[in-house]
Amino acid sequence: MPAEPPPHCARRFWQALSLSELQRLRHWREMQREHRQHRLECAAWEAVLTLWVLGWTAWLPALALGWGLLIPLCVAGILMPQAYAYLRARAHAVGRLRCDWLELLQAG
Repeated sequence: MPAEPPPHCARRFWQALSLSELQRLRHWREMQREHRQHRLECAAWEAVLTLWVLGWTAWLPALALGWGLLIPLCVAGILMPQAYAYLRARAHAVGRLRCDWLELLQAG
């Protein structure tokens, strides 16, 4: 049975990511892309940020057009970056995955 992560670890990363943290992650992704490293992680972040943008841009039209079934999907997209960071931080804390970009969020 794996050890539980420290409680402060999970609590810290469920907070909303600031724009400066997202900017640091974008810069990290660009550096990894230039050196052709961490391709899967960069692709995962691209998908997360794409869903985030889709969530923010689709909620108002979905609300205005009465497409109530899309509202939960939009909310899920909006919460995607902090949910992804939270899940990766927990996996890193228990030793399941190594997370190189986690220190970028802790520095802020």
